[in-house]
Order: sequence, then C-alpha cells, then structure tokens
Amino acid sequence: MSAAMTYAYPIMLDVRSARIVIVGGGTVACRKARSLLAAGASDITCVAPRFSSRLPPGIRRVCQEFRPHHLRGASLVFAATDSPQVNQSVVREARRRRIPVNRADADAADSGDFTVPAVYRRGPLTIAVSAGGSPALAAAVRDDIARLLDPVWARMALALRDLRPRIRECSALNSRQRRRLLRDLAGPEALAILRQGGLKALRRWLGDRLPPL
Repeated sequence: MSAAMTYAYPIMLDVRSARIVIVGGGTVACRKARSLLAAGASDITCVAPRFSSRLPPGIRRVCQEFRPHHLRGASLVFAATDSPQVNQSVVREARRRRIPVNRADADAADSGDFTVPAVYRRGPLTIAVSAGGSPALAAAVRDDIARLLDPVWARMALALRDLRPRIRECSALNSRQRRRLLRDLAGPEALAILRQGGLKALRRWLGDRLPPL
C-alpha cells in the first residue's frame, strides 16, 4: 500500500466513555486534549514530567516519565512528546496491548495506527479532512469548505436530533418509508422550509408526510 493510502478508512469514534491516555504535556498534547474534550471525552490522562499552562482543565495529570503501565486500561492512546524515542516506545507498548495509537511525529517510520484529520465543527455537524499525510493542506481545504458551507446544514443536523426519533418511532411506517423520509429531510425542499420557517415549519412539513396512526 502506498504511503498516501496508509490511513485509508475514515471513521468517527464515540469517545464519551473511552479512557484516553496522552503521553506528552506540551503544545501538541494540549491541542489533542482540547480536540478530545470538544468531542465529548471525559476520561483523559496526560503523562509527562512537565505540563504546559495551556493544558485545559478537566485533564488528569500524571507527572512522570512514560512507563508501560501508564497505558493500563486505556482504549485510545496519543504519543505527543517531542522525543521520537519516547513516542516510539508509546507506539510499541500500545500495539503490544492492542490499543489504537496516534503518533504526533507521524513522518517517523513507525507512525502509529491512525491520523487525526483537520476538523471543522458547527453544532452537531462535523467535517473532517485528510490530505494524504499533509496537515497543512488538510487545514487549508477544511477552511475553504467552512467558508462555503451554508449554515442551514448545521441547523438541519440539529433539527434531525429531534425529528429522527419521531420517524423511527412511527409504527405506521415501514423501513423503506423511513429511509425515504430521512432522504427527503436532506433534500432541497426540507432545507428551504427550515431556512425560511425554522424548526416549527419543518415539523409541520414532516407531519404532513407521516401517515395517521
């Protein structure tokens, strides 16, 4: 597999109940911690002999040099130190324990199991961009997409939190009809109604399409 295809399978993880270990306490570790907190993570430990003052609150700190036992019980690991040797040790130990690991100095020969894409969030809408191993290009593409993005998409993503359960729980619908309604909610008519009339108008539009119980 070519280097560009090493990280070829995109995935969105639910990290709310994951035990996450970040090895490192500097700028990169702070950035990882903030991103994980934004995604809902609540069990994050940073291991380092020193910590940046910018490390966000709510992070458990272990003020020690990295040792293998620090990964005990972890479900996700980030090697984020400025030492290639330490990062290599973290990757090696995570793999021995079969824990997915991300390495900050990803240009190294052993670059871990996954990369972290450039991310744009607006409410429940998340856009993630990878550019074949170039973080700078991924960030540029993300920023261009963010500038072009119609705000109604984020409003629809938020509205669907309310409307999807209503569709799923409607016993008068079969599975094909549910899929059709969900596709229609992503279509131009529903988006125009939300843009012009808000969530109440969209609920009325959906109610007209639900069969009577």
